[in-house]
Amino acid sequence: MNPPPPAQASAALLVALGAVPGAWLRFRLVNRWEPMLPRRHWGTLAVNLIACLALGLVAALARGCGEATRRELLLLSTGFLGSFSTLSTFMAELHAVLLQRHWREALLLLGGSLLGGMLAVKLGLVLGSAP
Repeated sequence: MNPPPPAQASAALLVALGAVPGAWLRFRLVNRWEPMLPRRHWGTLAVNLIACLALGLVAALARGCGEATRRELLLLSTGFLGSFSTLSTFMAELHAVLLQRHWREALLLLGGSLLGGMLAVKLGLVLGSAP
């Protein structure tokens, strides 16, 4: 069952309010790191790993906090972190690396994203659950 229209509008507004600063921060960080990294896709990987860590932390802190937390999760998790991280850019950058036949770099990028992302979420969950 869908929430009534005012609740849907409120949820959409919270997601939008989080998405704008999340996308802006990703843009700023990747562009700032670009001169320091050998290729742009390593900045995308770093941002995605930071987002995974933050999502684990937010999820752990939100456990058992009730309805107010649902709104905060829409703002932080779906809005901010959803636009801060980027699967589509990662896939496009990975595809470009594969087209260049840089197999080792592609494997490092893919493995770093999948394994690193899982470990970052776990670390966030552990840190957020610590007393």
